[in-house]
Amino acid sequence: MAKPLTDSEKRKQISVRGIAGLGDVAEVRKSFNRHLHFTLVKDRNVATPRDYYFALAHTVRDHLVGRWIRTQQHYYERDPKRIYYLSLEFYMGRTLQNTMVNLGLQNACDEAIYQLGLDLEELEEIEEDAGLGNGGLGRLAACFLDSMATLGLAAYGYGIRYEFGIFNQKIVNGWQVVLAMPYDTPVPGYKNNTVNTMRLWSAKAPNDFNLQDFNTGGYIEAVLDRNLAENISRVLYPNDNFFEGKELRLKQEYFVVAATLQDIVRRFKSSKFGCRDPVRTCFEIFPDKVAIQLNDTHPALAIPELMRILVDVEKVDWDKAWEITKKTCAYTNHTVLPEALERWPVSMFGQLLPRHLEIIYAINQRHLDQVAALFPGDVDRLRRMSVIEEGDCKRINMAHLCVIGSHAVNGVARIHSEIVKHSVFKDFYELEPEKFQNKTNGITPRRWLLLCNPGLADTLMEKIGEGFLTDLSQLKKLLPLVNDEALIREVAQVKQENKLKFSAFLEKEYKVRINPSSMFDVHVKRIHEYKRQLLNCLHIITLYNRIKKDPAKACVPRTVIIGGKAAPGYHLAKKIIKLVTSIGDVVNHDPIVGNRLKVIFLENYRVSLAEKVIPAADLSQQISTAGTEASGTGNMKFMLNGALTIGTMDGANVEMAEEAGAENLFIFGLRVEDVQALDQKGYNAQEYYDRLPELRQAVDQIRDGFFSPSEPDCFKDIVSMLLYHDRFKVFADYEAYVACQAQVDQLYQNPKEWTKKVIRNIACSGKFSSDRTITEYAREIWGVEPSDLQIPTPNIPKD
Repeated sequence: MAKPLTDSEKRKQISVRGIAGLGDVAEVRKSFNRHLHFTLVKDRNVATPRDYYFALAHTVRDHLVGRWIRTQQHYYERDPKRIYYLSLEFYMGRTLQNTMVNLGLQNACDEAIYQLGLDLEELEEIEEDAGLGNGGLGRLAACFLDSMATLGLAAYGYGIRYEFGIFNQKIVNGWQVVLAMPYDTPVPGYKNNTVNTMRLWSAKAPNDFNLQDFNTGGYIEAVLDRNLAENISRVLYPNDNFFEGKELRLKQEYFVVAATLQDIVRRFKSSKFGCRDPVRTCFEIFPDKVAIQLNDTHPALAIPELMRILVDVEKVDWDKAWEITKKTCAYTNHTVLPEALERWPVSMFGQLLPRHLEIIYAINQRHLDQVAALFPGDVDRLRRMSVIEEGDCKRINMAHLCVIGSHAVNGVARIHSEIVKHSVFKDFYELEPEKFQNKTNGITPRRWLLLCNPGLADTLMEKIGEGFLTDLSQLKKLLPLVNDEALIREVAQVKQENKLKFSAFLEKEYKVRINPSSMFDVHVKRIHEYKRQLLNCLHIITLYNRIKKDPAKACVPRTVIIGGKAAPGYHLAKKIIKLVTSIGDVVNHDPIVGNRLKVIFLENYRVSLAEKVIPAADLSQQISTAGTEASGTGNMKFMLNGALTIGTMDGANVEMAEEAGAENLFIFGLRVEDVQALDQKGYNAQEYYDRLPELRQAVDQIRDGFFSPSEPDCFKDIVSMLLYHDRFKVFADYEAYVACQAQVDQLYQNPKEWTKKVIRNIACSGKFSSDRTITEYAREIWGVEPSDLQIPTPNIPKD
């Protein structure tokens, strides 16, 4: 088994990415020392690792700002169509290493820091994650920003600079308690000198104090007034795939939209760099210069707000304003779960935004008039398609507003886009089929391969060059090399080194001895019933029971790693975390089991932890009920990093199986049509419980307190849900899942064949680059063409 490389061995290896030039190294060292002394006012006698981190961050920033300014100058002078990506979440993670990679500085920084007697990796670990997102939606936005910069698009990310981002997760006795943190940043493209901007708004009170109140003894009121205003950007709502109709959330949504649209209109009016005079007053060409992409319904208020600006402020007539708004806005749908769709009470909305409510009523009336003219007498269709939902509590359906007010509507994987057309927005699709598109999600290969898995990136570059870093489809060049003995050996060795490194991390963090030659079976994502961490739990218990029943029987050793956060108000999700940790407590301390099975719950799963676990994974679990996961992007990250997928035909798994061949994934379980048939027939979990003895044993153990002896009733509500209210049909897929896992075990015992499948998966993952996704958005929705133009570096004079 391969041992981790020592520091000196690492130094002896020459990366195919090239040795940093001596001049670059000397410059980085000089800049580092200058910042340590003059920016941080420290010397080597008193400087802490955090000081060294900041000195390095300032050094890298120096290389960034010139390019950033040059990029903005370039945009003002060329006046391209600008893309505005509006999202309530940007889950950026760490920025330092990503910036070094994209600016081509990493080798120079690595060598310079080494010469200074420091360790670059240790300094990188000091940086906190910028946790301004919950999960997939926010991380997708971050990948998109990277791709937009790499493709040379004049693009801006707009969101909120939350004071408290996603909470840090702490597990105490198996339970989650909440603590909390935030950032703001330029977005560098990969080695093209383009640096785009992500602008995050923070709410500030207009004045520090009302001095009159202060002088008359109203000091507390003065401070409280200030806090009320600033609460708007205080905290990220920690819900994923769940709508919480809180007034503060509605204020946040309007806050980001109002600030952003003022900025967009200001920039539209003053097209030349440095010019503050409004040079454009005609809004006819607004859609030729501005594209607004709504990342789910959270920024939907952009539609009535743009109408308000055009009609009330700029005095454009209604019909022309509506035409401009529709041509400008486009909407991405991210979920089919009914509980996730935003539906604001009209009463709350009217109190907070009375003018916008008037505008929405007017939009809706014109829309319903159009529907009524096309489908006379179809009152039920009018009810289904209205933006205003009648009932005890009148509500505004924000998804309907988005569909009506956009020129393009897209889902995020082919299967999801079909569900959007034929189920979620069926009536709207019948009305305007040309409006509906698919844009399968993608991930940036810079962060999710080059940065997080340099060993694998180097191996691939040695074989096929480095063109795949900006054109991931070039990974197809690996297909003729699937049987290449040297490549098989090198890919397996890189995986083993990543596993050893992650094992050391796990042992340090969780004090559990890990068997690094065991299969690393990884299931990391938000904790939610539809993602079916409970199905994984049932399999773990089944494996445990089999070992206990026949300890002498040979089995494939597994380390099952589960991670993810539960929304603080989602009781059942927190119970699922408690169940995972409780199973781990029993399994990990059972001497009969030994190192054949271990269960780890990864505390505080976040971007920087994903960058560690994904390169080390052997098996990627993507086991949501068919028809519930819009796309998933974790599945793509694992595929690119050499893990094999066990999954249902859901989300992007369908297209992954199509690209790599279904025989190169472990596909199991109900298909979408099977789920629908089962819904019509009526799903009866009891049937499966009665018929399958291993399932019954596992469920009984959970119910009867086997995994919670000090609190025997702890998990009764989980069992009750599984038996009587399980919308996601865990038991229906149990038998197929366990059988499929047996096939996984069988293949894992043949390392060469396993690695061949891994290489095939990597070779076929090219479709899942966010560069491809963004190119499709650019050409088919925004009407712009990606550019490979290199903006001159700051040290080269402009023409």
